[in-house]
Amino acid sequence: MNEYIKIEGARAHNLKNINVQIPRDKLVVVTGLSGSGKSSLAFDTIYAEGQRRYVESLSAYARQFLGQMDKPDVDNIEGLSPAISIDQKTTSHNPRSTVGTVTEIYDYLRLLYARAGRPHCPNCGKPITQQSVDQMVDRIMQLPAGAKLLIMAQLVRGKKGEHKKVLEQIRREGYVRVRIDGELHDLGEEIALEKQKKHTIEIVVDRLVVREGMESRLADSLETALHAGEGVVYVQVVDGDLLMFSENFACVDCGISLPEIAPRMFSFNSPFGACPVCTGLGSHKEFDPALVVPDPTLSVADGVFAPLSKNPNSYGMRAITALLAAHDYDAHTPWNRMDKKTQKMLLYGSDEYVSFQYTNMFGEEKEYHVPYEGVLPALTRRYRETDSEEMRESYEDYMTDTPCSACHGARLKPEALAVTVGGKNIAALTALTIREADAFLTAAEQDFTPREAKIAGEILKEIHARLHFLLDVGLDYLTLSRAASTLSGGEAQRIRLATQIGSGLMGVLYILDEPSIGLHQRDNNRLLATLRHLRDLGNTLIVVEHDEDTMYAADHIIDIGPGAGEHGGEVVAEGTAAEIMKNPASIT
Repeated sequence: MNEYIKIEGARAHNLKNINVQIPRDKLVVVTGLSGSGKSSLAFDTIYAEGQRRYVESLSAYARQFLGQMDKPDVDNIEGLSPAISIDQKTTSHNPRSTVGTVTEIYDYLRLLYARAGRPHCPNCGKPITQQSVDQMVDRIMQLPAGAKLLIMAQLVRGKKGEHKKVLEQIRREGYVRVRIDGELHDLGEEIALEKQKKHTIEIVVDRLVVREGMESRLADSLETALHAGEGVVYVQVVDGDLLMFSENFACVDCGISLPEIAPRMFSFNSPFGACPVCTGLGSHKEFDPALVVPDPTLSVADGVFAPLSKNPNSYGMRAITALLAAHDYDAHTPWNRMDKKTQKMLLYGSDEYVSFQYTNMFGEEKEYHVPYEGVLPALTRRYRETDSEEMRESYEDYMTDTPCSACHGARLKPEALAVTVGGKNIAALTALTIREADAFLTAAEQDFTPREAKIAGEILKEIHARLHFLLDVGLDYLTLSRAASTLSGGEAQRIRLATQIGSGLMGVLYILDEPSIGLHQRDNNRLLATLRHLRDLGNTLIVVEHDEDTMYAADHIIDIGPGAGEHGGEVVAEGTAAEIMKNPASIT
């Protein structure tokens, strides 16, 4: 393989037909004045040609989706590896992208919570477990010999009604006894339940006495009860305790069962995990009263409600003026002269009926007597129902992002938030900073059972490795839940850099654009260590940079200049930092 990337006759933008050799598997800095041609060489020549060759290596079928890539203005490039650009321009604007999802840490956290998380009831918060039939048998066989048992399946829990169909179905299935509201009944008798009273109905699947050798019959009875009771079985010790077992994750007190605990349950990008109210965004748009009523000195007739038409004959305006009249106001009363109660009714609606006449689009005048809807509910309805993108954008001028009232910004269903590791659910963990999350998971490992520790070991190893990569590039202050769209260019670039280290690729050409920008000196040293690590994996790094420390750390420097624009575009000097310093032509 070539030891150098050889570039001949590069003329992109202001480059003046330059020839340059870049050593492979080294950290190479391209420096020079702003506008001298650094990016033209690194991105518009080397990276562009690397991308073009990669696309050409694909099948004709794949290429049709990527389009034709123009060849950069260069005579020849030899020794080029597959190229990856890590610049500051490609920040994600997807509202569902977070630091956790971009770095893939969240994917490992989902796996951790699915495999080693401890589920709780989303209603009462009590820990809940699932058991196999063998575990249930072992637990019951620990009861004193001679103890009398009722194996039961619950069909109705705290519901009003006579439940005649349920009782008839039980009889048809051949059961003999049933327990209703704690009392045993023979199904051969007539059973009449009070219609307006809540009832709990359990079928008695079997009656047993604890003794040796009953395990097989007990297991069969438990399986029958589990099937009838949708995964939950009740074992009543006569004159003793009521035991509950579940092959699902279920809460006996609340009657709530959790779905299968799988990684998708913790994904806010999946319907299986996303909060149904905000669809996993953590927030939703709501009409802001301050934007809807921007000038409180105006009246309804003057257009106090900014999104609404001032047409006094519209349906909405007729309803508004009818409500005003009922409260001794008119359409010309300034908003700030109305009492708070009337203002609230106008904005949010009321059960109060209003009467008015309205001429519809067919010219028919009708009398209306309807509850007053309210300006904000009416706007929300229109926003939800409109098919016009233009109208939606118009309405959004009067809306603000509000944390979801159901998940409070956590993005997930209550069932997912009820699963914890180390006492925190996945939303609380991702709200920690990178450094805090690393420390928390280290501490949480100490509380794992041997089974949990065995399952979580490899997962945590991957999570810690990725967290440490982020720490190494100076991003310890970010949270995993931070929206990717709010990151600065430098932060987004360093996140992608950390992700590339985690990928463990070798033989790749990385091209970076000023990765040190915005970094403190201490963090800069850690960044340089990261770049060296990426190089030592067997990769070539070309870094467009002005930072002095980065130049000293480089294996090779290419100084482009001498000036900017038409006065640049030439290789002024190249070599190590010491060689550049001795070159009188270099102002670097």
